[in-house]
Amino acid sequence: MELSVVMPCLNEAETVETCVRKAVAFLEEHGIDGEVIVADNGSTDGSQALAEGAGARVVPVALKGYGNALMGGIRAAKGTYVIMGDADDSYDFTDLMPYVTELRDGADLVMGNRFQGGIAPGAMPPLHRYLGNPVLSFVGRLFFGSRIGDFHCGLRGFRRDTALALGLQSSGMEFASELVVKMTIGDAKITEVPTTLAKDGRSRPPHLNTWRDGWRHLRFLLLYSPRWLFLIPGVVLMALGLVGGVALAITPIDVRGVVFDVDTLVGASAAVVIGFQAVVFSLLTKAYGVTEGFLRPDKRAAWLLDKWSFEKGLVSGGLLAIAGLVGVGFSVVHWHGAQFGELNARETLRMVVPSATALMMSCQLILGTAFLSILGIRRSSHPGTASHAHEQLTLADTVGGSTLDAESSASVR
Repeated sequence: MELSVVMPCLNEAETVETCVRKAVAFLEEHGIDGEVIVADNGSTDGSQALAEGAGARVVPVALKGYGNALMGGIRAAKGTYVIMGDADDSYDFTDLMPYVTELRDGADLVMGNRFQGGIAPGAMPPLHRYLGNPVLSFVGRLFFGSRIGDFHCGLRGFRRDTALALGLQSSGMEFASELVVKMTIGDAKITEVPTTLAKDGRSRPPHLNTWRDGWRHLRFLLLYSPRWLFLIPGVVLMALGLVGGVALAITPIDVRGVVFDVDTLVGASAAVVIGFQAVVFSLLTKAYGVTEGFLRPDKRAAWLLDKWSFEKGLVSGGLLAIAGLVGVGFSVVHWHGAQFGELNARETLRMVVPSATALMMSCQLILGTAFLSILGIRRSSHPGTASHAHEQLTLADTVGGSTLDAESSASVR
């Protein structure tokens, strides 16, 4: 079978029959060996009978959620290709040939673009049309280098085997983002075709919740991009904190009558510490994500992780700690000179704050390196054992540049 048209459904009695009939008519008109699947997510309004009567195969999906419904339908599909679309009559299931053509030409994912194809009046709320979708699509392109103009179009086609191999996990509306992101990370061939969007035929409100589902999409994009979630904000904070901290550790700064002094120095110190922790988190996330297969390998991060080691972390952290202790020593000497009495806070904080910052960063560096080393631990078997005879899988170890055997790879995935 060449094509399966999959529609998630939850109480769509007003429109599901129309959608199924349009999809069936499309398959018959173009002589495509295919099927229409309605992945029902627990409808109580008779949607199942209406869909079956119109020619669909109804697949019940017990786990609630848009993503769960779609994955249930995709797993049950028999076609080489799958085209998914909502059962609310907002997409034209009689005009799927551009998707089929692109799939036949070798595309792994074919996305619809509603902004190119046309959005009917009232089909998309203004907040979604002019803010939500453009912003989230821009974030997706920025974070992952995707060229998709409409990240959240609900009408899209893909190779079934490719989609199943992605290990898609999202249960809710963010499934749409996960599919695009993982296809992009996996260097799949992705194309885009203009698609129209009509006003849906339901009399009830849509299942989509603007703020809740918008946040879930954004959260997913952030969690799959440690560079933008941790690394870039961390580097910016560190740079600002270091520049301000070094300057303020020497002398107060007067900008047009506004004086920045030790209070600002404390804030600069916090920026350095928080920024450094964010950078460490980015490396930890990258190491774990690449090992687990849900993040794209990064040559620069891989080089750093390969060259770094627990011993280097201990030495570097130790040197930072020594620098901090030297500063603390100078502050104690200064205190001794005042016979351990009351000190001028503006003077002493210029010594104590940088010293405390160095001590905190030394702890972060040592602990972060230790955790990176833990991520790099592999379970090895002795020569001659049955597991050692398994085929070796060469994988870049996140810390030591070693290899993981087949058993170890299975254990971390």
